[in-house]
Amino acid sequence: MMEPMEVDEFFGGPGPEDLLNAAAAIAQALRQFAAVEAQAAGGLRACLPSATDAGPISDIRRAKSIAAAATEAASRAALLLEAADILAPGGTVAEIATALAAATKRAGLPPRVLVPQLRAAALSLPTDDASARIAASIRVHELAAALNA
Repeated sequence: MMEPMEVDEFFGGPGPEDLLNAAAAIAQALRQFAAVEAQAAGGLRACLPSATDAGPISDIRRAKSIAAAATEAASRAALLLEAADILAPGGTVAEIATALAAATKRAGLPPRVLVPQLRAAALSLPTDDASARIAASIRVHELAAALNA
């Protein structure tokens, strides 16, 4: 007589190695997003008039707007780099979510601000490792729930 087969014996979900690969891939994607934000900040700052540039008073409002956008882009870049450093070594969802929440708090932002970037990172993984992609999707889903709580 055959023993009943346990489904979990064969289909238990991503293993520890898959979760570590996913963490590394998500962190790399966040670093790439940070590079884009930093590049945008630099481009915006290059548009700002220098102290010797003359212009009408209405340009002050435009310059303030550009300066604010550059500052926001630079802040997002810094936050994404910190998030990448937090995620890269792996860990439990609770540990990572707590560290991410603390990072966003230091930046003066709510934790949920990272959720779209994390989801985009999970979707943009440059790997054909299906297990890592599944693990990344699961990890980001769990983190999103923790950060939105």
